[in-house]
Amino acid sequence: MEAYECSYKILASDTDLYRRLRLSRLFTLLQEAAIAHTELLGAGKERTLDRGLLWVITRQQAEITRLPVYNETIRLTSLPGDMMHAFFPRYYRITDADGNELVNAAALWVLMDRNSRTMVAPETAGVTVHGAAPSWKALWPRAPKLPADGEPQTFRVPYSYLDLNGHMNNTRYFDLAEDLMPPALRAAAVRDIRMEYTGEAREGEDLTLRCSAANGEFLLSGEAEKRLFRLGLRYDAETE
Repeated sequence: MEAYECSYKILASDTDLYRRLRLSRLFTLLQEAAIAHTELLGAGKERTLDRGLLWVITRQQAEITRLPVYNETIRLTSLPGDMMHAFFPRYYRITDADGNELVNAAALWVLMDRNSRTMVAPETAGVTVHGAAPSWKALWPRAPKLPADGEPQTFRVPYSYLDLNGHMNNTRYFDLAEDLMPPALRAAAVRDIRMEYTGEAREGEDLTLRCSAANGEFLLSGEAEKRLFRLGLRYDAETE
């Protein structure tokens, strides 16, 4: 199987005040690459969304050598792995103009029924995506740690955070995390990102958030009646 490949020039609107690619934009690029490739492989909108099936992410992880910067042209490569029960692994790699690896990432996707909001087995849905081993070292997304007990705070999910699946898009959790973390961490170089989604955050829902920051690590979790997500970001002390 041929991997999906595309080039992308980092725009000013993609970056933060340090001219680096925002984390939310990074994961948007990965998400869109997965969607584009899945369409090419015959498991796109007509086979899923139009039949009431939604592609959702349950876990993702990225190892960062360096975040791309404003006006830099990058090369994004993506490839699906072999299906594992209800999970569709997807691998990603971003390189610079000289072929140096900047980002190595992976995500676990599943299918969800739009009406019941429950997972759907691939064989039941009749959706098959054949996978292959990537030419680079593949990650298997690991769950982050939970934050230490701290003062909880409330966050109400705004309409602008929703996607076509009707819930808070996976990329917006990174904007939320950066808004809540200590300013010194925003200036530091992120090296490892881990995210786990165990439920949906819907418009107008009040989430109870807990976060902690220590030793270059920022942890964030959110819950309503149950935990919906947890996120972990590990940073170097020095800026890039």
